[in-house]
Formats: sequence, structure tokens, C-alpha cells
Amino acid sequence: MNQPVQKNTLYVGGLAEEVNESILHSAFIPFGDIKDVKTPLDQATQKHRSFGFVTFLEKEDAAAAMDNMDGAELYGRVLTVNYALPERIKGGEQGWAAQPIWADADTWFERQQQEEEMQRIQAENRAAMQAAEELHRKKMAQEREGEKEEEVESKDDPMARAEAEVLNQSNSS
Repeated sequence: MNQPVQKNTLYVGGLAEEVNESILHSAFIPFGDIKDVKTPLDQATQKHRSFGFVTFLEKEDAAAAMDNMDGAELYGRVLTVNYALPERIKGGEQGWAAQPIWADADTWFERQQQEEEMQRIQAENRAAMQAAEELHRKKMAQEREGEKEEEVESKDDPMARAEAEVLNQSNSS
């Protein structure tokens, strides 16, 4: 599944234990105005999990910071700097933390309407096919009845019998 990239938020991986949000902010401020710095904490240890996020006000500043800081060293550790992907959460139609729960309501209703329309069209098509098959069966039955009636008529009709005899004699000669 393609995940949209947040062009002004950077993922910074490989952080040393000593690095905090203030140090991360100081390391990235030369590239432009920073809107936010986060270093998610491990719930068990209450220490950051060796990565963080830096959000710049401008996309261009984030691009410059990524170009310059990816592979750079901070507190003896080599940093990995990439564009951040939206945080994935469990559940929900699209599962993105950045969206409110009602964000996909319109598309959900559209999909429901499309599904109902598709089911209605399929039901109409099935009904039309059944009607066509029934019509074909009736037509075939009528043709068979007509053939039988012609055979019966020719047996009962003395003129038809005479014509059949003449045809048979001319064909055999």
C-alpha cells in the first residue's frame, strides 16, 4: 500500500541515548524554522526509542535538512534522515492517525452506494437473462409444435399427401 509522504516532517533514526528533543532541535535549526520536534518514548524505560521526528514550517527547509543530515554524525552515531510516513494506527477505514475518524465517511457512503448500484444492476441483468432464456425456450417449443402440426396436417390432408408422393416420385426418378 502506498503511503503518502509528509514532505515537511523528517524521520531521524539512529539517535544516541543522550540526544533529547532540545539537542535534536539545535541540530536541525540551521536549515530553517522548526514547527515541532518529537522523540517517542519507550513506555517501559521512559527513554526515547532511538528515533525522532522534526517538522519544518517549509518543505524546502526539510529537503535541505534531509540532504545535509542523512549520514551525518550526532553524539557519535550516524543519523538516518528520511521523509516521515504518517503514523499507522490499528482499525479504521484507512488507518491513519493524521485523519479524524470521520474523514473517510464520505468515501464509505460512496462505496456503499456504488456497491448497492452494482448489486441492483447485476439483479437486473440476471432478470433480463432469465427472461431472454424463457422467451427462447418458448420460441423453440412453438417451433417444435409448428413442425408437429405440419406433419399432422400433411398426414390428414389428401392434397398434401398427393404433393408429397409426387415429390418423392420425382426425387427417385
